Amino acid sequence: MSFSTFWIYQKERFPLAKTGPLLAVFSAASICVSAELSGRPLPSIGAFVAGFLIAMMLFFQMRVCDEYKDLEDDLRFRPNRPIPRGLISLKTIVWLGVASMPITVLAAWLWHPPVLWLLSLVWFWLAVMTGEFGMPAWLKARPILYLLSHMAIMPLIDLLLTSLEWMPNGKAALGLVLFLALSFVNGCVLEIGRKLWTPAREIVGVDTYSGLWGPAKAVLIWAACVGASFALLLGVGALTGVFWISFVLGGSGAALCLISAVTYAKSPTEKAEKRMDTLAGLWVFSCYAIAGFAPILMRVF
Repeated sequence: MSFSTFWIYQKERFPLAKTGPLLAVFSAASICVSAELSGRPLPSIGAFVAGFLIAMMLFFQMRVCDEYKDLEDDLRFRPNRPIPRGLISLKTIVWLGVASMPITVLAAWLWHPPVLWLLSLVWFWLAVMTGEFGMPAWLKARPILYLLSHMAIMPLIDLLLTSLEWMPNGKAALGLVLFLALSFVNGCVLEIGRKLWTPAREIVGVDTYSGLWGPAKAVLIWAACVGASFALLLGVGALTGVFWISFVLGGSGAALCLISAVTYAKSPTEKAEKRMDTLAGLWVFSCYAIAGFAPILMRVF
């Protein structure tokens, strides 16, 4: 596989320019929130490097599993994707995913070996998720349950990332439950947000939430997820002493999401579709940035 081939693949299926900053903030914020909730100083830079590497490898592995799981549908309904159109083979992508696993293990082991137990838990859930829990037809016929079961991996990953801080110190703060819940809901925000399409772009055989529920209902559910995420952000902010900062900054972002949701519901154009996808990512990015870094900045300034 040439570098140019991989570059095209990542641009289409795992865009590093978009994914890298989001995962950097996600992993760093997880460690910071764990320390803040426990009243402990931040760990050394090694924890943050390990967290970023683990997050990047895990999310790439999730992409690899999606490529494997969705290949039949891609061949039938999305032949323009990199693997169906012959840009790169599934075998190559799977081997890249396998090669990323020792890197994940090494990053965790070099920082604190016991966190490998939580890494094993994440991989177990990813494996059964890839196999659709042994009942693919039954699960796909129940899209809400499908969404919830797949998004459960988000708090598991976050539990692993926060453990880089709390496990070497003995125990996690009770309030961490709110932050894990935030990760679960934010996973739903991202997943639904990227599948709010314009009616003209819906593809037969490709499941989208706009196609399932209709644009208006789908974006209403998305907005409800943003609202739940905002409430959890406020809860985390209250525990870390930045409630009002979370309220002002998070509220501004939530208001922008609501305005865009109304615009999409009224006129689900291609421009509105792209805006919803972008806003979903920006909202999640902002949530972690506020939760993780606002308490630290408050102390500094």
